[in-house]
Amino acid sequence: MKKTNRKTNDIILQTITKVVLFIIMIFSLFLFFSGHNAPGGGFIGGLMTSSAIVLLLIAYDVKTVKKILPVNYIKLAAVGLFIAVMTGVGSFFFGVPFLTHTFGHFHLPILGDTELATAVLFDLGVYLVVIGVTMTIIQTIGETE
Repeated sequence: MKKTNRKTNDIILQTITKVVLFIIMIFSLFLFFSGHNAPGGGFIGGLMTSSAIVLLLIAYDVKTVKKILPVNYIKLAAVGLFIAVMTGVGSFFFGVPFLTHTFGHFHLPILGDTELATAVLFDLGVYLVVIGVTMTIIQTIGETE
């Protein structure tokens, strides 16, 4: 039996993906930034972002997604791991235990009074690691020769 490579035109799925992708990414950023004060943070934010990229992979093909997001996910995971480890190592310079969290309130020009916390830097590292590892696994499983 001859196998044919038929390209389907899923215009409805692709149109809905554009809208849903935006909603997922906004929710992912919300979870990321609320993580140091409430449940959420880098891990769940990274999973949500990965799910948005997987939705792109389902709606479009791998070549199109690689044109849109030319990201090396292994390097992304390495950068995230470096950020997370350096956040912990940075505490040694101040003579406090590994991964000690600190925060402060600052007045920023547009945002006004804002709380900035070192937990956000650690969460950023975790966020990047989760996206990098998840997408590497998914692309490795989904590759066809």
